Amino acid sequence: MLTLLRHTDGTPFRDLNHNGTMEPYEDPRLPVEERVEDLLTRMTLQEKAALMLHGRMLPGDQGPFPSGARLITERGLTHFAMMAVPDPRAMAEWNNHVQGLAAAGRLGIPVTLSSDPRHGFTANPATAHTGGGFSTGPEPIGLAATDDPDLVRRYADLIRRELCAVGIRVAIHPMADLATEPRWARISGTFGEDPERASRMITAYIEGLQGGPIGPDSVACMTKHFPGGGPQAAGEDSHFAAGRRLVYPGGEFETHLRPFEAAFAAGTAQIMPAYAIPSGSGLAEVGANFNRDVITGLLRGRYGFDGVVCTDFNAITGMDVPGVVTLPPRHWGVEELSVAEQVVLTLDAGADQLGGETDPELILAAVRSGAVTEARLDESVRRILRDKFRLGLFADPYVDPEAAADLVGAPEGRTLGREVQRRSVVHLAGEPRTATRLYVEGIDPAVAAGYGTLVEEPERAELAVIRLATPYERREGLLEQHFHSGSLEFEPAEVDRLTALAATVPTVFAAHLERPAVLTPLAPHAALLIGEFGAADEVVLDAALGRAPMTATLPFDLPRSDAAVAASREDVPFDTRAPLFRHGYRATGENRAAGEG
Repeated sequence: MLTLLRHTDGTPFRDLNHNGTMEPYEDPRLPVEERVEDLLTRMTLQEKAALMLHGRMLPGDQGPFPSGARLITERGLTHFAMMAVPDPRAMAEWNNHVQGLAAAGRLGIPVTLSSDPRHGFTANPATAHTGGGFSTGPEPIGLAATDDPDLVRRYADLIRRELCAVGIRVAIHPMADLATEPRWARISGTFGEDPERASRMITAYIEGLQGGPIGPDSVACMTKHFPGGGPQAAGEDSHFAAGRRLVYPGGEFETHLRPFEAAFAAGTAQIMPAYAIPSGSGLAEVGANFNRDVITGLLRGRYGFDGVVCTDFNAITGMDVPGVVTLPPRHWGVEELSVAEQVVLTLDAGADQLGGETDPELILAAVRSGAVTEARLDESVRRILRDKFRLGLFADPYVDPEAAADLVGAPEGRTLGREVQRRSVVHLAGEPRTATRLYVEGIDPAVAAGYGTLVEEPERAELAVIRLATPYERREGLLEQHFHSGSLEFEPAEVDRLTALAATVPTVFAAHLERPAVLTPLAPHAALLIGEFGAADEVVLDAALGRAPMTATLPFDLPRSDAAVAASREDVPFDTRAPLFRHGYRATGENRAAGEG
């Protein structure tokens, strides 16, 4: 895989341009800046445009996306988000395959593979993946529930090692968005509602993934969605037209910047802007991907950020899944402009890469028209190349498939993931209790059988343990059905069923809080009420039966009703009236529920 030549003075180097001579960009002794400048002078306009595209890829060139091999060999792309979860060995082998294709190119520029989160329980084709053998922990909101930066840093370091092992070197996370709008579908990917706690968690997470200054052992963080995607109007998501606006009825725009300020201080390598329009913020009324006020003014100017800015994916052209569906672009605020005009606006705003795009002609046409200069492309290409060099990809982009198979999901990592799951469970009401005859719902019977005798009728049980999903309004559409938005209240018939069950047998309600569910009608009837944010059945049963302590605290308020949520302001933390349980609460701690009882 890795072939080295030796310079006349004995220095080993990769002959990336295949001429037998160590060029400055191939010289491992030179500073990154010098290597970048040398390589920049050798690149064609086509190669620069291709570098500014961050496409999608499925291992094996199967599925709805253009062939990764063709995008590398014919179009010159070298950045791809991995959209599948094969086993670690297969993913590592795929990395080596595409690196070999890139190494055969004119300049040998290595491929950078990126990914949305892979270590949680959420499966959404647009935002997160599960499977692949990775060591599973809770969702980021569960990391926030631990409120333990050292634990989060240690777990993020595990994520780093596992991603590096399979060749993924850019994390399209963390989310620095504040969960101030309880109906929003993306809350499980955030670090909660409190800007102070979110900032602590963001700092630890980035430190764990990047490991200090970006280097050959780092996974570079692409923190998102600047300037803060939490205050979505009515809680709708910006992947869809109904969620095209961020709103600030409480005037809290600055509050949403605070977790990003922590990310900048922690050295986040990259930033992804939001799809949505920061409406009423005083900034231009166009989506953040197209917004010069957001990227050049606020991000580059006020904060001095000089890392890579990659737009959120498919904002300009949408995505065509042949034979399945065509997903429209998320070009909020610039819908009336042509694709060519939108590309020019994006580059003028200050973005370096077009997320999800795979056609260099988009950028080449902008240069040929005179609307964008090659010097402007050079600004972005410098930043992109700099990260490739800092990550050590020019030195050695290959990984060891056998080592990946051994490391990813190894017992030590799974143990840590399970520990973090346990540390994220929140005790809300009631008390754990022992039991030998169990009735369960939402739990694998094979797992539950290890804790006692399972019965099929609740009246025969000593304890019922019921896993509950946060309610949501089902939406149509291939993609939208994966986004759980809308009402947070259980249907009346389900409330009646659950309260009748609790009247029959002492019942544990374990609520999966991907959003802040309204638990008001259930809390008084629960023998034990717990909240979890991604936990194995064993973790839930251990908590229910008192076999493991529950030390976490709520990372957001739990509202009393949908009406209280509707009356709150999307941008203001802790704004729902008389919440059932407040941020920071746990039943055995000093805090107590607001209005409890």
